Amino acid sequence: MQNQIDLGADAAGKSVTLDVEELLATRLLVQGNSGSGKSHLLRRLLEKSAGIVQQIVIDPEGDFVSLAEAFGHVVIDGAAYSDTEVARLAARAREHRASVVLALDGLEIDNQMRCAAVFLSALFDAPDKHWYPALVIVDEAQLFAPSASGDVSDEARRSSLAAMTNLMCRGRKRGLAGIIATQRLAKLAKNVAAEASNFLMGRTFLDIDMIRAADLLGMERRQAEQIRDLERGHFVGLGPAISRRPVTVRVGDVQTRAKSTVAGLTPPPLATGEDMASLLHAPPEVPPAQAELWSAAAPNRATAAALQEHIADQTAPTPGYPEVTLSGDECASVMREVLDEMSGEDGSTFLPSATLFQDFTVRCRMRGLKDHGLDAAQFRKSFAQSLAGVTLDDPHGQDARLLALAETIPEELLTPFLAIGKAAIDGRPCPDDEALAILYGTRSVGRARRMLEHLEKTDLVVVRTDYAGRRAVAIPQLNLATALA
Repeated sequence: MQNQIDLGADAAGKSVTLDVEELLATRLLVQGNSGSGKSHLLRRLLEKSAGIVQQIVIDPEGDFVSLAEAFGHVVIDGAAYSDTEVARLAARAREHRASVVLALDGLEIDNQMRCAAVFLSALFDAPDKHWYPALVIVDEAQLFAPSASGDVSDEARRSSLAAMTNLMCRGRKRGLAGIIATQRLAKLAKNVAAEASNFLMGRTFLDIDMIRAADLLGMERRQAEQIRDLERGHFVGLGPAISRRPVTVRVGDVQTRAKSTVAGLTPPPLATGEDMASLLHAPPEVPPAQAELWSAAAPNRATAAALQEHIADQTAPTPGYPEVTLSGDECASVMREVLDEMSGEDGSTFLPSATLFQDFTVRCRMRGLKDHGLDAAQFRKSFAQSLAGVTLDDPHGQDARLLALAETIPEELLTPFLAIGKAAIDGRPCPDDEALAILYGTRSVGRARRMLEHLEKTDLVVVRTDYAGRRAVAIPQLNLATALA
């Protein structure tokens, strides 16, 4: 059948297949020590299913970028983009059903976790019309869903773990099938691993990992020795997409190779010790860029004051290109332009406020505004006003009264409340549940309805529905109401 892919052969030489359609509903966990053939297995799975389903690979080592040439995957270098750009690339990958490889090998582990969290969250938050089936393969999953805190920051660990939990626990309804691979089961968060119903267990030596793998496979602990004795490239598979009983599979060949693959042993060159020493100690062929680093004398260390002056000289305006000075009105105009531009972009309400604030600052600087004068809290209010279309052109008008009332609103409810108020001022219908959910930063219309109920319980709005099911929302303190929708 078209949805069956060949993983390899069992001990009797019979083909072992994996049902991709079943995999989309039940997810997969791959475990094996370094050198067990785990990456080879993932590559076999990716190559065989490339023409069946969209594939999204989170690749911390850059091993799967070779899929681009053979199978047309788009390689996204995580080190080359900002958080905002990474989120947009993820959203477009879902929209256009593009198979992509997010290569994170150019980043430190903290930034790897942050980048993967932004990318996975954007996949998860895609609009429901883009919920196409996709395999999401996360290699070295213990890095992104650690069972305990390590040397990384708490912020990076929490965001990455939340994104991985969403993928494995709630991704199925959004078409996302998580395939996670790890070297150490003991280091992988249990709530992430527990959501997989299919398992492929490779060679494991540590007792704690071996026992946990045996438990997942339903084996008795005395049978766990079987996992330790597996050869390279051999896995024990179990699950509705593979087999109802544990089956040993020898993974078949692949077409592509990882960049880090070393083909066999390479003998050292035939040279005497003296020849090799002369090669190592030979002077550089060209003069180095910083000759003082190669001199025998230690370079003079600059003082902090001198270093600050040097940095100031480097950042001073270039002669002939004087620094642009904007008037107060021009600054306000630039800020409104940037806010309107950002609020008009799809998915902006789903990005973290810190990411949006950084993006806002950069865009202002690109337009010649070095200091916009807003702190993070003021920016969030201004961004909410821009999303709702509220202005302060008339300090005594209805918009100003709405903003004054909104001072009592919790920050997370500000944008939908202002949108309802602006619709009432303009005499338009109240935004529907889906539009309110997006303004609220979610895809759940249930959360949007609960948000509206909360506003009503706090006496900020009154919701009325007629017998035809049309809804109007009134704001008693402003003596305004939206039109029936």
